Amino acid sequence: MSAMASSPTQIADGTWRITRGFPLRINVFFVREGDGVAVFDTGHKPMGPAVRAAADALGGATRVILGNPHADHRGGAGAVGAPIHCHADDRENVEGDGGAHDFDFSLLPLPVRGLTRKTFGAWDCGPLPVAGTLAEGDRVGDFEVVHLPGHSPGCIGLWRAADRLAITNDCFALFHPALPLPGKRPRVPHSAFNWSDARCAESIAKLAALQPETCWPAHYGPLTGDVAAQLRAAV
Repeated sequence: MSAMASSPTQIADGTWRITRGFPLRINVFFVREGDGVAVFDTGHKPMGPAVRAAADALGGATRVILGNPHADHRGGAGAVGAPIHCHADDRENVEGDGGAHDFDFSLLPLPVRGLTRKTFGAWDCGPLPVAGTLAEGDRVGDFEVVHLPGHSPGCIGLWRAADRLAITNDCFALFHPALPLPGKRPRVPHSAFNWSDARCAESIAKLAALQPETCWPAHYGPLTGDVAAQLRAAV
């Protein structure tokens, strides 16, 4: 893999991303932490080598922060080779089936149910050992952890008040999983993959209350403009 293929793109001070995947585009973020970077999410398993190369180009991974335990977030973690951290409420999922027991594929359109189930299986790296857990207010570089439960019990984002930048994981979605093309309006993530739709709506409202200027979700993005109004409209 060429260096250019894994070169991270800077999105803000001390913050980078790479985006891979087809048909679903997946964002992985890198936050300056000492001489290296914390890797926020790792994409799916095929993305692992690119995530590792990007982290190495930025000084090396200090740790992996999983915003949620699903296959398209933990799948690349094994290739990164750094300690795994997650919210305490998702530890059991990260060390277990990745939250798959909460999925309900029957809620998807019939033509895509089987393919989606098989795809998630191919994306996953399996259970991961958790080296440490996070809680609301903990620091990741110059960001703080925000607990945004709903998509999973321990779904988290990163918030930096200085530039009102939020890295939001799957707190909201900009696409429909049956047609993974970028959308313009945020929405509650699809019920097929949520631990709790009601908690998703509460977390979107919580994110809106922070008055972010830019939100980078796990897929597509960013969300800009009157972000708070767009988030409120989603719920």
